[in-house]
Amino acid sequence: MFFSPEDERLDATSEPLPWILIPIYDHGTTIEGVIDELAPHGLPCVIVDDGSGPATRAVLDRLARRCDWIVLERLEANTGKGAALRRGFRVARERGATHVIHLDADGQHEIADVPRFVDAIRRDPDALVLGKPIFDDSVPRARLASRQLSRGIVWLCTLSFAIDDPLCGFRAVPLVPTVEVLETEDLGDRMEFEPGLAVVLYWSGIPVRNLPTRVRYLPGGLSHFDSVRDTARMAKLYAHLLGRMIPRAGRLLSR
Repeated sequence: MFFSPEDERLDATSEPLPWILIPIYDHGTTIEGVIDELAPHGLPCVIVDDGSGPATRAVLDRLARRCDWIVLERLEANTGKGAALRRGFRVARERGATHVIHLDADGQHEIADVPRFVDAIRRDPDALVLGKPIFDDSVPRARLASRQLSRGIVWLCTLSFAIDDPLCGFRAVPLVPTVEVLETEDLGDRMEFEPGLAVVLYWSGIPVRNLPTRVRYLPGGLSHFDSVRDTARMAKLYAHLLGRMIPRAGRLLSR
């Protein structure tokens, strides 16, 4: 059953109402396959087009006409994955969602695992559910090394191993605390946003669950990760978070 965008918001005692959220920038060749795989799961979906070119825009327009369970939002200029996710969180919340399960538009993620994320939300509605990637031989070794570095820094920022992987783009996010956090926190507009949000939600007392899921790097896949600029943005954010961790250290260790 598909949920209507006009459904009333749920109160605190109601069944969780998750939506899918997909940020997209020029993944017009893969998004249709992602949507076709999502359709049987019966969840409404927000797609945030982050300033894509004409070819991807045309594909998205066609999908929005064909699928009445898709809400298409557009950012006229490319502002970054973090900015697209923020817009999607707010749109989903305004339409009654309690959670979003967000995933990438490039086909990397195991869409068959969506019901597992839904089940995790229902078991623990207050939790941030992070994908814990299971990689095959397609993963670039440089990506694995940088990922390990990010994991170590985030463990230090949280004084905990609770966040297994801060970078996986497949995760389930509780919207009420997330929207509240975003009112006061500047976590950046691009690839640094996801690890920053995970850390700050953990700081605010949100429990974290890690859900193993397969991630594959497709031949000829389009990545928008800029190894120079995005690495610099992450380094700047991590330095900022490490500084803010120090006065929280006692409370974090007590958890």
